[in-house]
Amino acid sequence: MNAHLRKAVASLAACAAASGSALAQPPEPTALIDHQHCMFCHTVDKPFLAPSFRQIADRYRDQPHASAMLEAKLRHGGKAHWGDMSMPLPAERGGPLSAEDAHTLVQWVLSQ
Repeated sequence: MNAHLRKAVASLAACAAASGSALAQPPEPTALIDHQHCMFCHTVDKPFLAPSFRQIADRYRDQPHASAMLEAKLRHGGKAHWGDMSMPLPAERGGPLSAEDAHTLVQWVLSQ
């Protein structure tokens, strides 16, 4: 995540915390989604070749270690947790993904 986006997300979190409300939904990381070809298999709200981002959020949002597991799956690929389709290797999706970018994507998905 670039420094500008990181500051924007931190500002949103600080505003929400100061107002006593729930955290605002982070902005969609469009460039990362496009670079990783996420929409080839996922959509925001309906299953396609893989579960929707909302389905993923509903399943994992409240699980304590889900973020780390999902980030690792994004960075390294992994076995299927939904049906028969596994998460493709990064080389098949657009190239390597940094830990920071994986975290950004996962936090956005879990906010759906």
